[in-house]
Amino acid sequence: MQRMLPCIAASMLFCLSAYGINAASLRVAPTSLELVAPASATVLNLGNDGDHPINVQIRVFKWSQADGIERLEPTRDVVASPPSTRMNPNGQYVVRVIRTSKAPVRAEETYRVIVDELPDASRTRAGTVTLIMRQSIPVFFKQADVKAPDVSWSVARQGSGLVLVGRNNGGSRFRLSNLTLAQGGTKISNRNGLVGYVLGGATMQWPIGTTKSLSGSAVTLHGQSDLGPFDAKVAVNQR
Repeated sequence: MQRMLPCIAASMLFCLSAYGINAASLRVAPTSLELVAPASATVLNLGNDGDHPINVQIRVFKWSQADGIERLEPTRDVVASPPSTRMNPNGQYVVRVIRTSKAPVRAEETYRVIVDELPDASRTRAGTVTLIMRQSIPVFFKQADVKAPDVSWSVARQGSGLVLVGRNNGGSRFRLSNLTLAQGGTKISNRNGLVGYVLGGATMQWPIGTTKSLSGSAVTLHGQSDLGPFDAKVAVNQR
């Protein structure tokens, strides 16, 4: 799995047939995990909210960003135990997430736990659509004194579109949500909810709108981070 699925918080896999719908039933908590060294183990709580058993697969991937692209790569440095299970109706299950690497944590290490509800062939019926849930949980192992995020922003033109670029010169991730781009009193674009992360020492980018309402070479970025709301003056570059 070299590139991440477009939605890193969670995504759905659709097993298509025709007209009916069987709803997915997998629930995972918490929605992110953070451990400060020397802590090396934590847990995820799984729940089956349905009225039938489900099969679940749990995998861990190393999470990185390069040239504005998210990447997930297989790893043995962090594992999930057990890696799979069958959950009874309305059942609960605890999965341990363990950093097995003996190397010291440097700055902040980033992983994702992918939890899949697997298709059940015995329940597939003609004329139905089965929604199979995939949860993607970010996991952070960090030093207590890791350098705080330090993100510089820019907006690039790509044809008729705009791309927001974040370069993080700090040692830890920056979580971006509830984003608005404005120029003067004009709102150019906005995205509600989670936009994504800029990992420590990485560069990330997101499409953010079109050039239709854009004039001049600077905009104002309003957003929400882990530390609260922020504003930034952002230059508009031509790619």
